[in-house]
Amino acid sequence: MKQNTRRKNPAHRFALERFVPYRLSVLTNIVSRTFGRLYGERFGLSIPEWRVMAVLGRFAPLSANEVCSRTAMDKVQVSRAVEKLRRSSLVEHTVDARDRRRSRLRLSAAGLRIHDAIVPMGLAAEALLLDGLSPAEKRTLDRLLGRLMVRARVLADGT
Repeated sequence: MKQNTRRKNPAHRFALERFVPYRLSVLTNIVSRTFGRLYGERFGLSIPEWRVMAVLGRFAPLSANEVCSRTAMDKVQVSRAVEKLRRSSLVEHTVDARDRRRSRLRLSAAGLRIHDAIVPMGLAAEALLLDGLSPAEKRTLDRLLGRLMVRARVLADGT
């Protein structure tokens, strides 16, 4: 009787290694740690610090909340990373002219130099990761990741 009950319970058929959120999380962790070693050893940056720098390098000026949105990092992680980057003179902040309660963050000249040194390293690491895929598979992966991002945001917003 217990065997039959176990087979009907979806939790007993759950194959974690095939569960997409788990696989994406593991893949992200492996890639982040691997890439993090590259810029961590050379520039002394943590993964959250580099993520803040990367998003500021592409979209600055941003508020801390906008950095949270663009990186999907929580406010505590962003706040700690921004504070360390400010102490290291890699990030600057100014008061928003339209809303004096908000700060606008951007990379300093030193931060831009480091950002511009890390980006080619990241692109090379990405190329190695994707090397086993054909051009068509890379396009498909890009399209599917875009669709998953849209769907994940919808689910996160509860709509």
